[in-house]
Amino acid sequence: MTNEVPRPPLKGKKALIVGIANEHSIAYGCARAFRELGAELAITYVNEKTRTYVEPLARALKARIFMPLDVAKPGELEAVFARITKEWGRLDIVLHSIAFAPKSDLQGGLLDSSAEGFKVAMDVSCHSFVRMAKLAAPLMKDGGSLFAMSYYGAQKVVPSYNVMGPVKAALEACCRYLAFELGPRQIRVHAISPGPLKTRAASGLKDFDLLLNAAAKRAPIGELVDIMDVGFACAYLATPYARRLSGETLFVDGGVNIMA
Repeated sequence: MTNEVPRPPLKGKKALIVGIANEHSIAYGCARAFRELGAELAITYVNEKTRTYVEPLARALKARIFMPLDVAKPGELEAVFARITKEWGRLDIVLHSIAFAPKSDLQGGLLDSSAEGFKVAMDVSCHSFVRMAKLAAPLMKDGGSLFAMSYYGAQKVVPSYNVMGPVKAALEACCRYLAFELGPRQIRVHAISPGPLKTRAASGLKDFDLLLNAAAKRAPIGELVDIMDVGFACAYLATPYARRLSGETLFVDGGVNIMA
């Protein structure tokens, strides 16, 4: 890779965005940031109900590819990558911003989590990223960037985070191991750990409003982050400016993670 950086810095790059549910989604902030920096987008939606909210956003962002993707349904992930292969023949960026656990497992303590619920949470929230990486790697012919969304509860105990703490810890470990395995192909992998945000996914967490209030009080900068803060952090890591960075867990939380 040369030191020359295109203008805008993601000009001509192809990015797959997985996890937009509505205009408040972290994935939407990332999609906007990638687009603003010049990338072309492929955007997925999880089901027909979600499509109602996602399709206008995809249209506004001029997404070249717009497809359904429920990673728990056999064949849907492969279909997305088949379409990308046919229309683009390459891929530069993948953003994985999906997580799920059955409500009873999510809102109960870890001791009470069911084996099936833990399995589902791990498959959708963690292993699906590994599957995406395997399909994306052959398309990243000139290198690329893979991103997965984590949370502070992966590294420290957040009482209301419950089963998702161990699941996100596994996701962060997967990012490090994938960074190692894919490094020789110039593919960089990062876990992004945003502070608490009012998203559809977060609404399923017990006492989420308390997390928001606590984060705002503890943040050294004195305020919460928003989806564009997360988006532009990801976009930076996808540019040539960050070409020597890989395997990191990047906190985008106003500094909350440094506080005791």
